[in-house]
Amino acid sequence: MTKDEKAVLDANDAFYAAFAAREPEVMDRLWAKRAPVACVHPGWSPLRGRDEVVASWHGILSGGGAPPISCSRATAHLLGDAAYVICIEHVPGGLLVATNTFVREDGEWRLVHHHAGPLMRPIEEPDAPQGETMH
Repeated sequence: MTKDEKAVLDANDAFYAAFAAREPEVMDRLWAKRAPVACVHPGWSPLRGRDEVVASWHGILSGGGAPPISCSRATAHLLGDAAYVICIEHVPGGLLVATNTFVREDGEWRLVHHHAGPLMRPIEEPDAPQGETMH
């Protein structure tokens, strides 16, 4: 694993830690300030722009409705100063598949896009092979 891949996975871990701890201020700091951002929460219409995205996280994390969540099988994919992580989200009642996209801003990996949706085909956890193809 390269240094940048580790840094992206650390940024991804920070995202899920902020979610699990219900810390909207920390979540705010994880999102890019200059790059355009967007978010698709499961079942929601797309959110566009930093103000709309950060406001959605503030509402989710402050409103008492945030479900417990954890992340597994995260893999980082680097594209220069951009990267994406594909992972499985564990929430009550099932699994979601998520893609989190990051850009490097001021030397730090910051979120520019989060998209999560239901995983329709069950996978074996936690011993499923990392290279398993999910359709």
